[in-house]
Amino acid sequence: MGKLIIYTDGGSRGNPGKAAIGVVVGDKEYGEAIGTTTNNVAEYRAVVFALKKAKQLLGKEKSKEAELEVRMDSELVYSQLTGKYKLKEESLFPLFIEIWNLKQEFKKVEFVHVLREKNREADKLVNQALDGLLF
Repeated sequence: MGKLIIYTDGGSRGNPGKAAIGVVVGDKEYGEAIGTTTNNVAEYRAVVFALKKAKQLLGKEKSKEAELEVRMDSELVYSQLTGKYKLKEESLFPLFIEIWNLKQEFKKVEFVHVLREKNREADKLVNQALDGLLF
């Protein structure tokens, strides 16, 4: 089994504002409205969703042997998840811990920062979910 490539993005219109996530796991795409929150929370929630979805798609046994590459265009979230930046925003602590715990379900999880142009599909899913929001 090769490395599973995942793209994640989160966004809000307003900060905080109407928010959504976009995730591409292999060849499967997911976009979902997540209510009203900040952009950073949306970015983290996209990573949480992606790791949960990968485990669901792979199954418990295959997950233990799986290597994931999670690509994102949020430099802040990437830098916090890789330990380059300290996590200061208390609202992100529970999400950071959830991601840390979810990582343990896989053989290896690597977080990679990509330019926005390389994350278009996940970004498109965020905007499609936001455009469909009914509040």
